[in-house]
Amino acid sequence: MNFSHLWPITMLMRLYSLCVLLIDLSYFVLYTWIEIFLAVLHVFKPPPRKDARSEVVVIAGAARGIGRELCLEMASIGAEVVCLDVNSVGNESTVKKIRMQKGKAHAYTCDVTSREGVLKTVRTIEKDVGPISVLIHCCGVPSPRSYSSEAPPIRDTLNVSIVSHFWLLDAILPKMKLRRHGHIVLLTSVAGIKNQMALSVSQFAVQGLFKSLTENIRLDRLQDDVFVSLVHLYPFIVSKDLAHDIGLRIPNLFGTMDARLAAAKIVDAFLRNETEISIPKHVLYLGHVMRLLPKRATLMLREILDTGLDFG
Repeated sequence: MNFSHLWPITMLMRLYSLCVLLIDLSYFVLYTWIEIFLAVLHVFKPPPRKDARSEVVVIAGAARGIGRELCLEMASIGAEVVCLDVNSVGNESTVKKIRMQKGKAHAYTCDVTSREGVLKTVRTIEKDVGPISVLIHCCGVPSPRSYSSEAPPIRDTLNVSIVSHFWLLDAILPKMKLRRHGHIVLLTSVAGIKNQMALSVSQFAVQGLFKSLTENIRLDRLQDDVFVSLVHLYPFIVSKDLAHDIGLRIPNLFGTMDARLAAAKIVDAFLRNETEISIPKHVLYLGHVMRLLPKRATLMLREILDTGLDFG
């Protein structure tokens, strides 16, 4: 059969497809430059902070460390804080301190590695306090002791640092989507830690979870209603005590930051709906630059800095 009479139609279809592609590419380039401009602008003029006084904030890992400081900081801006931890004594201590400062807080003892325990606790929180609108996951973020002590069991490390995310998200995220309102904040520590392979892997996995979760929300067309933030936390900077555990080649290169100040910066990023930050802030850009360098160059830079840790 002779299909030569269809040739003009075929050419028109190809021309149409090419025009659509060119329009899409032009829109993409324009949108990219707008976003770059806004990103640079936000460095000098950050976006306005949202009001968190009506939010019910669940913080997993509230009994100590950065989790406790985040609870105190969230309560100070008027949010109703739900402290979640397997350590009931430390958890109650955090709530007591918040209430002494006239904040609103509740303590719930929960093993976040247990799916049934998480589901039961979330149902109780929703009944007692109300719908959960913010989830901050601090479990599994290494403390200074992690770097000088013996590595914990692999299964326990992965359950606390990774699996617990899924149980909490399964219990909380679908309801955020239905209400078209919510914010999830994930904390990840440095990517690589000497002689702590499971801990290092778990911190990388949190970054992968962040990307997958962001894509999941985008596909549901909820990126303007349910926000996801990733915080890269560098413990050798946040904790002054860590100087005794890790020998830095250039001790004063980065300086240290009080955990309370770090928590304040994390909450500020949450209030401005920032997608990805690091504590301290400039290290995030260092990490991005290092990904562009050849592998041998990044290894040399790590040797120069010699923190014993990786820039994820």
